[in-house]
Amino acid sequence: MFFENLADIPKIAEKVGCSIFVVPKDAKTGIKDAIILEPTTKVTITIDQVREVLGQFTTKLLKPQFIMISPADKLGEEAENAILKNLEEPKENLHFVLITDQPSKLLPTILSRAALYIWRDGKTSLKEISADDKTKALAKKFLVAKDRELVDLAEELTKKKDGVREYVLDILSVAIEMAYKSYFITSKSAFLAKIPKLLNCYENISRNGHIKLHLVADLM
Repeated sequence: MFFENLADIPKIAEKVGCSIFVVPKDAKTGIKDAIILEPTTKVTITIDQVREVLGQFTTKLLKPQFIMISPADKLGEEAENAILKNLEEPKENLHFVLITDQPSKLLPTILSRAALYIWRDGKTSLKEISADDKTKALAKKFLVAKDRELVDLAEELTKKKDGVREYVLDILSVAIEMAYKSYFITSKSAFLAKIPKLLNCYENISRNGHIKLHLVADLM
C-alpha cells in the first residue's frame, strides 16, 4: 500500500500492531514519544537491546505506545525473532514501527504479520495508484510468471527505445501494489513471497542496476 505524506506515519501506525514503512534512510519519520531502537554499533540491533525495550512493557498499556526500529534491516537474527514472538502474541496498545529502505532483508514471517506501506515520494515514477491497462497487464504477468518466462518478459520490456528504466519501475510499482493487496485479500503465501523480490528488484533498478539482469535474477 502506498502513502503520500511522512507526517501521516503516526496515525497509520496506530491502526495496526506492526507496520513497515519503506522510505529512504534520510527521511524524517519521527513519532512523538516513541522508543527508538537503532544500531549502537552501526552494524546490528542486538537481542539485548530488544529485550531491554520489551522489558518495559510487562503490564497492561492504557494508551498507545510506539517502538520505532530504524533501520529495521539492521535487526540481528535473534533480535528479529524476539520481535516476531511479540507479533505472534500482540500486546494491546503496543505498536511496532519498522523503518527501512530494504524490506527484502526482513524475515518473511515478519512481513506476513505486518502492514507494508511504501512512500510514494517525488522519486517514484508512478504518481497515481491507478495505471493504464497495458501497465496493469504487464505487472500481472510478473506476479504469475514462471522462471523461464521472466527472460522473455525482460526482453519484451527492454526493447523500448526511450525511458526504459522509468517504464520498468512503473510496472514494478503496480506489481508490488497488486501483490500486497492480493495477499491481504486471499491470504495466499505465494503473493507474500513475491513482495520482497519485487521490492528488491525495484530498488536495484532504481539505483541504475542492469535492468534485464535484475528483472530475471531478482524475481526468480
